Amino acid sequence: MSRLGKKPVYISEKVKMEFKDKILEVTGPAGKLSQAIDKRLDIKINEDNLVVEALGDSRQHNMLHGLTRGLVLNMIEGVTKGFKKELEMVGLGYKASIENGKNLVLAVGFSHLVTVPIPYTVKVTSAITSDKNNLISVTGVDKYEVGAFAAKIRAVKPPEPYKGFGIRYVGERIIRKAGKAAAGTGKK
Repeated sequence: MSRLGKKPVYISEKVKMEFKDKILEVTGPAGKLSQAIDKRLDIKINEDNLVVEALGDSRQHNMLHGLTRGLVLNMIEGVTKGFKKELEMVGLGYKASIENGKNLVLAVGFSHLVTVPIPYTVKVTSAITSDKNNLISVTGVDKYEVGAFAAKIRAVKPPEPYKGFGIRYVGERIIRKAGKAAAGTGKK
């Protein structure tokens, strides 16, 4: 059995859970999520906790056991607090704007504007920080959706290693390269 999978998951009073037909629905103040549960697992919901049980002893059962418990924890955190990813745009003239609440329009040094459709499961805001960089904030209740959309934005123009221009996560460390001038100073 998975050691993490055996631990019970605490359910707060704000969260309501329902498990039927192998689908777990979690409802909280921030929203509602549902997850299909594998047929090799069972879920027992008590008054203030939830236990995931594996119906077998194989390696797949163990992996699914811990994974499912982790997914349930993420669902509970998502419907109570939500998830947030922040990206910053570093570069001269780099801008982000939201068009009609449906599209994120990025100006990142290309000859054209890049339009990224915003999924209905996340909210996106754009602001300018004190050091004149654009800050894009992606929030939502589903951890996967928030992370996937943030990665999609970053993939438009990943940070380059020489000057660091591009779209990066807030706090992301970029390893910088020296460039040609520093490389040509050695003896011949």
